[in-house]
Amino acid sequence: MGRGWQAPPRSALTMSLLVRPRVAVAKWSWLPLLAGVAVADAVRSVGEVEATLKWPNDVMVSGLKLAGVLLERVDTPAGPAAVLGVGINVTNSRAELPVPAATSLLLEGAASTDRQPLLVSVLRAIEARYAAWVLDAEAGAAPITGGLQASYIRRCATLGREIRVELPDESMVSGRAETVDEDGRLVVVSPAGREVLAAGDVVHVRPERSAAP
Repeated sequence: MGRGWQAPPRSALTMSLLVRPRVAVAKWSWLPLLAGVAVADAVRSVGEVEATLKWPNDVMVSGLKLAGVLLERVDTPAGPAAVLGVGINVTNSRAELPVPAATSLLLEGAASTDRQPLLVSVLRAIEARYAAWVLDAEAGAAPITGGLQASYIRRCATLGREIRVELPDESMVSGRAETVDEDGRLVVVSPAGREVLAAGDVVHVRPERSAAP
Protein backbone atom coordinates (compact mmCIF):
# COMPACT_ATOMS: atom_id res chain seq x y z
CA MET A 1 0.00 0.00 0.00
CA GLY A 2 2.98 2.31 -0.46
CA ARG A 3 3.74 2.43 3.25
CA GLY A 4 7.20 3.37 4.45
CA TRP A 5 9.24 3.63 7.62
CA GLN A 6 11.21 6.70 8.66
CA ALA A 7 13.48 7.22 11.66
CA PRO A 8 16.14 9.73 12.78
CA PRO A 9 19.77 8.59 12.27
CA ARG A 10 21.11 6.14 14.89
CA SER A 11 17.73 5.79 16.61
CA ALA A 12 16.46 2.50 15.20
CA LEU A 13 17.37 -0.89 13.85
CA THR A 14 16.15 -1.21 10.26
CA MET A 15 16.80 -3.99 7.78
CA SER A 16 15.56 -5.71 4.64
CA LEU A 17 15.80 -9.45 4.11
CA LEU A 18 15.43 -11.17 0.74
CA VAL A 19 13.91 -14.66 0.86
CA ARG A 20 12.96 -17.12 -1.87
CA PRO A 21 10.49 -19.46 -0.16
CA ARG A 22 10.07 -22.96 -1.54
CA VAL A 23 6.43 -22.61 -0.59
CA ALA A 24 3.36 -21.99 -2.77
CA VAL A 25 2.89 -18.24 -3.21
CA ALA A 26 -0.66 -18.56 -1.90
CA LYS A 27 0.84 -19.43 1.51
CA TRP A 28 3.20 -16.45 1.66
CA SER A 29 0.64 -14.63 3.79
CA TRP A 30 2.46 -16.13 6.78
CA LEU A 31 5.74 -14.34 6.00
CA PRO A 32 5.03 -10.96 7.66
CA LEU A 33 3.40 -12.69 10.62
CA LEU A 34 6.43 -14.99 10.89
CA ALA A 35 8.70 -11.93 11.03
CA GLY A 36 6.47 -10.32 13.65
CA VAL A 37 6.70 -13.36 15.93
CA ALA A 38 10.48 -13.47 15.48
CA VAL A 39 10.94 -9.77 16.26
CA ALA A 40 8.73 -10.03 19.36
CA ASP A 41 10.77 -13.00 20.59
CA ALA A 42 14.07 -11.19 19.97
CA VAL A 43 12.87 -8.06 21.76
CA ARG A 44 11.77 -10.15 24.75
CA SER A 45 15.11 -11.96 24.82
CA VAL A 46 17.49 -9.00 24.40
CA GLY A 47 15.45 -6.11 25.76
CA GLU A 48 13.61 -8.09 28.45
CA VAL A 49 10.36 -6.24 27.75
CA GLU A 50 6.90 -7.79 27.37
CA ALA A 51 6.42 -7.58 23.60
CA THR A 52 3.11 -8.64 22.07
CA LEU A 53 1.65 -8.55 18.55
CA LYS A 54 -1.10 -6.44 17.07
CA TRP A 55 -2.48 -8.27 14.05
CA PRO A 56 -1.01 -8.67 11.52
CA ASN A 57 2.59 -7.78 12.38
CA ASP A 58 3.04 -4.72 14.62
CA VAL A 59 5.19 -5.43 17.69
CA MET A 60 3.75 -3.69 20.74
CA VAL A 61 4.98 -2.88 24.24
CA SER A 62 2.64 -1.38 26.84
CA GLY A 63 0.03 -0.95 24.11
CA LEU A 64 2.38 1.21 22.00
CA LYS A 65 4.04 0.33 18.68
CA LEU A 66 7.70 -0.63 19.02
CA ALA A 67 8.33 -2.23 15.62
CA GLY A 68 6.73 -2.82 12.25
CA VAL A 69 7.14 -5.25 9.38
CA LEU A 70 6.60 -4.62 5.66
CA LEU A 71 6.43 -7.30 2.97
CA GLU A 72 6.89 -6.81 -0.76
CA ARG A 73 6.78 -9.54 -3.38
CA VAL A 74 9.26 -9.12 -6.25
CA ASP A 75 9.47 -11.08 -9.49
CA THR A 76 13.01 -12.00 -10.53
CA PRO A 77 14.53 -14.10 -13.34
CA ALA A 78 15.01 -16.87 -10.76
CA GLY A 79 11.35 -16.75 -9.77
CA PRO A 80 9.29 -14.84 -7.21
CA ALA A 81 10.99 -13.60 -4.05
CA ALA A 82 9.92 -11.59 -1.04
CA VAL A 83 11.53 -8.66 0.73
CA LEU A 84 10.85 -8.45 4.45
CA GLY A 85 11.41 -4.97 5.86
CA VAL A 86 11.79 -4.64 9.64
CA GLY A 87 12.03 -1.45 11.67
CA ILE A 88 12.50 -1.39 15.45
CA ASN A 89 12.55 1.79 17.55
CA VAL A 90 15.60 1.41 19.78
CA THR A 91 16.87 4.70 21.28
CA ASN A 92 14.25 7.14 20.01
CA SER A 93 13.35 9.89 22.44
CA ARG A 94 9.68 10.78 22.87
CA ALA A 95 10.17 13.80 20.58
CA GLU A 96 11.68 11.60 17.84
CA LEU A 97 8.75 9.21 17.61
CA PRO A 98 6.52 9.66 14.54
CA VAL A 99 3.20 9.33 16.40
CA PRO A 100 2.07 9.41 20.06
CA ALA A 101 1.09 5.73 19.83
CA ALA A 102 4.73 4.66 19.29
CA THR A 103 7.48 3.82 21.76
CA SER A 104 11.12 2.67 21.83
CA LEU A 105 13.23 0.22 23.81
CA LEU A 106 14.89 3.15 25.59
CA LEU A 107 11.55 4.61 26.68
CA GLU A 108 10.36 1.20 27.87
CA GLY A 109 13.39 0.74 30.11
CA ALA A 110 14.79 -2.21 28.15
CA ALA A 111 17.66 -4.19 29.64
CA SER A 112 19.73 -3.45 26.51
CA THR A 113 19.57 -0.93 23.65
CA ASP A 114 22.65 -2.34 21.91
CA ARG A 115 21.62 -2.86 18.30
CA GLN A 116 24.23 -5.50 17.46
CA PRO A 117 22.94 -8.28 19.78
CA LEU A 118 19.38 -7.28 18.88
CA LEU A 119 20.18 -7.67 15.16
CA VAL A 120 21.74 -11.09 15.73
CA SER A 121 18.76 -12.21 17.82
CA VAL A 122 16.24 -11.02 15.20
CA LEU A 123 18.06 -12.75 12.35
CA ARG A 124 18.40 -16.02 14.27
CA ALA A 125 14.73 -15.96 15.26
CA ILE A 126 13.61 -15.28 11.70
CA GLU A 127 15.91 -18.01 10.38
CA ALA A 128 14.52 -20.60 12.81
CA ARG A 129 10.88 -19.72 12.14
CA TYR A 130 11.44 -19.56 8.38
CA ALA A 131 13.22 -22.94 8.29
CA ALA A 132 10.36 -24.64 10.20
CA TRP A 133 7.77 -23.07 7.88
CA VAL A 134 9.60 -24.19 4.71
CA LEU A 135 10.15 -27.69 6.18
CA ASP A 136 6.40 -28.00 6.75
CA ALA A 137 5.79 -27.15 3.09
CA GLU A 138 8.39 -29.63 1.85
CA ALA A 139 6.94 -32.37 4.05
CA GLY A 140 3.49 -31.77 2.59
CA ALA A 141 2.05 -30.74 5.95
CA ALA A 142 -1.47 -29.36 6.09
CA PRO A 143 -1.81 -26.65 7.13
CA ILE A 144 1.61 -25.21 6.30
CA THR A 145 2.45 -23.10 9.37
CA GLY A 146 5.62 -24.57 10.89
CA GLY A 147 3.99 -24.16 14.29
CA LEU A 148 3.43 -20.48 13.56
CA GLN A 149 -0.32 -20.43 14.09
CA ALA A 150 -0.13 -21.50 17.73
CA SER A 151 2.91 -19.31 18.42
CA TYR A 152 1.26 -16.30 16.86
CA ILE A 153 -2.02 -16.75 18.74
CA ARG A 154 -0.15 -16.92 22.07
CA ARG A 155 1.48 -13.54 21.39
CA CYS A 156 -1.42 -11.71 19.73
CA ALA A 157 -2.96 -9.03 21.96
CA THR A 158 -5.62 -8.26 19.33
CA LEU A 159 -7.52 -11.47 19.98
CA GLY A 160 -10.49 -11.33 22.32
CA ARG A 161 -10.92 -7.57 21.86
CA GLU A 162 -13.57 -5.46 20.22
CA ILE A 163 -11.97 -3.90 17.15
CA ARG A 164 -12.72 -1.81 14.08
CA VAL A 165 -11.10 -2.86 10.80
CA GLU A 166 -10.75 -0.21 8.09
CA LEU A 167 -10.76 -1.55 4.51
CA PRO A 168 -9.34 0.02 1.30
CA ASP A 169 -12.82 0.94 0.02
CA GLU A 170 -13.32 3.00 3.23
CA SER A 171 -15.84 0.51 4.62
CA MET A 172 -15.36 -0.93 8.11
CA VAL A 173 -15.87 -4.21 9.93
CA SER A 174 -16.54 -4.01 13.66
CA GLY A 175 -16.66 -6.93 16.05
CA ARG A 176 -14.64 -9.21 18.33
CA ALA A 177 -11.31 -10.57 17.11
CA GLU A 178 -11.82 -14.29 17.59
CA THR A 179 -8.71 -16.03 16.24
CA VAL A 180 -6.12 -16.24 13.46
CA ASP A 181 -6.78 -19.03 10.97
CA GLU A 182 -4.37 -21.45 9.27
CA ASP A 183 -3.57 -18.87 6.57
CA GLY A 184 -2.78 -16.09 9.04
CA ARG A 185 -6.09 -14.33 8.44
CA LEU A 186 -7.94 -12.53 11.23
CA VAL A 187 -11.36 -13.95 12.08
CA VAL A 188 -13.76 -11.29 13.38
CA VAL A 189 -17.20 -12.03 14.82
CA SER A 190 -19.45 -9.15 13.76
CA PRO A 191 -23.23 -8.62 13.82
CA ALA A 192 -23.22 -9.84 10.20
CA GLY A 193 -21.47 -13.09 11.10
CA ARG A 194 -17.85 -14.28 10.95
CA GLU A 195 -15.60 -12.12 8.75
CA VAL A 196 -12.23 -13.50 7.59
CA LEU A 197 -9.70 -10.77 6.75
CA ALA A 198 -6.28 -11.07 5.08
CA ALA A 199 -3.49 -8.65 5.99
CA GLY A 200 -3.15 -7.38 2.43
CA ASP A 201 -6.83 -6.42 2.37
CA VAL A 202 -6.75 -4.24 5.49
CA VAL A 203 -5.71 -0.60 5.96
CA HIS A 204 -5.92 -0.32 9.77
CA VAL A 205 -7.02 -2.35 12.77
CA ARG A 206 -8.04 -0.18 15.72
CA PRO A 207 -9.70 -0.75 19.11
CA GLU A 208 -13.42 -0.14 18.89
CA ARG A 209 -14.50 3.10 20.55
CA SER A 210 -16.64 2.68 23.60
CA ALA A 211 -20.29 3.48 23.16
CA ALA A 212 -21.38 6.91 24.41
CA PRO A 213 -23.10 6.84 27.82
